[in-house]
Amino acid sequence: MATPVVADSMLLDAVIYLGAAVVAVPVARFLGLGAVIGYLAAGVVIGPWGLGLISEVESTLHFAEIGVVLLLFIIGLELQPSRLWALRKPIFGLGSAQILLSAIPIGGVAFALGQPLATAVLIGLVLALSSTAFALQTLAEKGQLTAHHGRAAFAILLMQDLAVIPLLAMIPLLAPGAGNGFEPMALAKTLGVIALVIIGGRTLLRPVMRAVASAHTNEIFTAMALLVVVGTALLMQWVGLSMALGAFLAGVLLADSEYRHALEADIEPFKGLLLGLFFIAVGMGVNLGLLASAPLQVAGIVVGLMAVKFAVLWVLGRWHGLPGTAPRGLAVALSQGGEFAFVLFGVAVGDGLMPADVSELLIVAVTVSMAITPLLFLLHERLPTIDTPAPQAFDTPEHHRVIIAGFGRFGQIVARVLQARKEPFTALELDPQQVDFVRRFGNKTFFGDASRPELLRAAQIEHADLFVLAIQEDAQSLAVARAVRELAPDLRIIARARNRAHAYKLMELGIRDVVRDTLWSSAHAAETALAGLGYTAAQARDTVERFVELDETRLFDSFGKHDNLEAMIDMARASASELEAMFEQDNAETSRERKS
Repeated sequence: MATPVVADSMLLDAVIYLGAAVVAVPVARFLGLGAVIGYLAAGVVIGPWGLGLISEVESTLHFAEIGVVLLLFIIGLELQPSRLWALRKPIFGLGSAQILLSAIPIGGVAFALGQPLATAVLIGLVLALSSTAFALQTLAEKGQLTAHHGRAAFAILLMQDLAVIPLLAMIPLLAPGAGNGFEPMALAKTLGVIALVIIGGRTLLRPVMRAVASAHTNEIFTAMALLVVVGTALLMQWVGLSMALGAFLAGVLLADSEYRHALEADIEPFKGLLLGLFFIAVGMGVNLGLLASAPLQVAGIVVGLMAVKFAVLWVLGRWHGLPGTAPRGLAVALSQGGEFAFVLFGVAVGDGLMPADVSELLIVAVTVSMAITPLLFLLHERLPTIDTPAPQAFDTPEHHRVIIAGFGRFGQIVARVLQARKEPFTALELDPQQVDFVRRFGNKTFFGDASRPELLRAAQIEHADLFVLAIQEDAQSLAVARAVRELAPDLRIIARARNRAHAYKLMELGIRDVVRDTLWSSAHAAETALAGLGYTAAQARDTVERFVELDETRLFDSFGKHDNLEAMIDMARASASELEAMFEQDNAETSRERKS
């Protein structure tokens, strides 16, 4: 009898979350505050310190952290191993410097205020970390991930995720009465899992995903995508590593895969919803009672924390050579506390390293600093901003001018001509066997249904100059054409048509560059036939060219009347008579020239 009650409670909570988001986010966007502020405000209103509609804050926060995991997976998909290697200096150099230079003054203040040395060290290191979810989501929302400060912020955040591993291992060693020391088996287990993920990702994932894709069932492929992300994240968590770091590693391993765009398209909706839930949970966790009882303490910690990190990040940005106002943008993006504080301070309290009241005060301060971050972005945008596109090492994945949908014989011929001219392209193909076959010959093709808007966005259709629709089957071809027209109304489409009826349906969607399957091959065969009958090469070529020109003209002239069978028959007869008359006139002129 208890199960229906639990189910009803879960559904009611889901309705409250969705309703709060649907109301708060559009209002926040309308006011120019951004979606993140909307989610936070919604959390404050429905949380235990607001209307009290939701009380399970901690469990919601743990579940919603999957949104951060999915965010890191998608970022990993967009960062191929070669580019990750290019980022090694900012990750380890800039990232390590930020953590240490921020931790020293923060920990020093904590020690001066009476905290034991071990506790002060932990406080400094934990508060030196920033919020991956807030920083990356806000940078992406504002289109600043490709700016200098956006790429530098990403490198530092990646190093911070790496730093969580030794921090988790350090807490038991700093705790009173700790004597466990170094555990070789734990280290071996950690290294073994990392090796398993890397080797498995390189050797097993591709054939497994090919087998799943062969089922031609979208929801199963989506389930497989989620299984890869969540499974890798949980495996990493099992050995004490960051779930987000595990998901990022899985993304990097699949960044060169032909399934990259399909994975990104499937994961994106879940990532957006769960990240929104994460921000709502953070808002619900704001302890308004503590804010009311100790406002000066909370304000002092927040201001001190953000001031120290802002100064350190600004100096490091200048030292790293970021141009213009990019150092300020970097400092704004990462000056808040991070979500790992919730976990690390909780572990520290459990191990007796930190009093519960100190942990709660610091967590409230971290939460407030996260809530302030979007407001700092708004202030940063109001001030004069000078920035330029980031250098190649910081670039997002390349976008290609041409997208080819359908990579059978027709699409491959187009691709080979483009390759000959060194024109890069993105190819999308729904048949996994065909994707694998083409890959063996060195051609890069991505698996996915090109009629899905999510996949087209993942292929960066907004940056394309040309779309080649090389799909033969009518219904699928038209579905892709409609999706492209909806997302990019002005994008030029060159479409393959199986026959005249297919061509008319494409033209109804506003596509004028229609290439019929058999027209040119048949015309070439006719030219060869005329040459075999004794016509000169020039005569044969001229005859065929005139025929094709007239046939193409008739195709467009008859558009609009193509549903009227009688009109089409009359036009066909008229066209045939016109063509015969044209060649009879040519023959007569040729005869007169010979006689004269």
